[in-house]
Amino acid sequence: MSDETRLIHAGKTKGPLAKTVGPPIQKGSTVLLPSAEALYDDAHYTTYGRAGLSAQAALCDGLATLEGAVGVSLYPSGIAAISGAMMALLKAGDEVLIVDNVYKPVRRFADNVLKRFGVTIAYFDPATPPETLVGEASDSTRMIFMETPGSLTFEMQDVPRVAELARERGILTAIDNTWAAGLLFRPLEHGVDLSIQALTKYVGGHSDVFMGSAAARDPKLVRRLADGVNHMGWAVSGEDAYAMLRGLRTLPVRLEKQGANGLAIAAWLRDQPEVAALYHPGLAGCPDHQLWARDFTGACGLFSFALKPGSKAAVNAFLDALKVFGLGFSWGGFESLAIWCDPQLSVREARRDYGGPLIRLHVGLEHPDDLIADLRTGLDAYAKAAGG
Repeated sequence: MSDETRLIHAGKTKGPLAKTVGPPIQKGSTVLLPSAEALYDDAHYTTYGRAGLSAQAALCDGLATLEGAVGVSLYPSGIAAISGAMMALLKAGDEVLIVDNVYKPVRRFADNVLKRFGVTIAYFDPATPPETLVGEASDSTRMIFMETPGSLTFEMQDVPRVAELARERGILTAIDNTWAAGLLFRPLEHGVDLSIQALTKYVGGHSDVFMGSAAARDPKLVRRLADGVNHMGWAVSGEDAYAMLRGLRTLPVRLEKQGANGLAIAAWLRDQPEVAALYHPGLAGCPDHQLWARDFTGACGLFSFALKPGSKAAVNAFLDALKVFGLGFSWGGFESLAIWCDPQLSVREARRDYGGPLIRLHVGLEHPDDLIADLRTGLDAYAKAAGG
């Protein structure tokens, strides 16, 4: 053979790969099939690399184990997982009921995309009793989308009861389960049809990779989700899948530590004179704690608290005084973060008085004493700016 041909075919893997604790990362769009018969045998062979190779398959297996699922589909981000699942399961003329305290990008997708394709959107108060929510759903309601605890304000829903009643009416239920990371609460075991996560958050755990997942137990739903991914042309890389699988291995250890840190800091904040209210369902005495205690096995490090009434300048003084807490959106990594929530609450239909400016904290893996000292500095700056 010529040099050109020999170089192209040189270095091909011969025999089995060495066994390592993680899967091999396969990079390739072209997949070589073993026979002519296999070229169109999609039921038994992966025919194109976009569908995922070894690392993606290993991650799906790990997530299925975590979620108690029959199958899992992967998406390039958390919002892609939510939008992808909805696009796979909804059609023009359907209605979807979405909890009002949902993650902001979900509302953006629903209002700007789903409506344009003929899907009716209705937002419901998270405090709506399950009997009322499902009982008043229209005949065209196809899906109820939940998030518990809800973004920013952390209201809980009676998810098992909603799922039970919805199933009786043939309505699908889906939940953004990112707060619990599939570990602290397992929706599929409580009758929910779809458990969706932004793996970017706790499963990744290091704030450096994007991905989402949708898990189901019903083989028909698993198939429709997979078809949706294929039809839309989504893909995740082997490197990203490997990083997610690595994060999945240490998820229980990180969540346990961050949950304990978060509860300790929330308990301390509750006693501070500048704090009007705590919104952490895992803390006894906080709103919806009983629902959380019934259904969840633990807490993560994400919660909110309200400062006593003060100006925007005072809120900025609080945030700018923080040095250990970073100022940034997203969460789920090893680092602690803080944001002011109020500018995001204006789009909600169910308005509430939370007692003052609402601050969301993500508590990371730093020592809680250092985080408390940092918050104390911020609270002193707030009191000074507010004239206290």
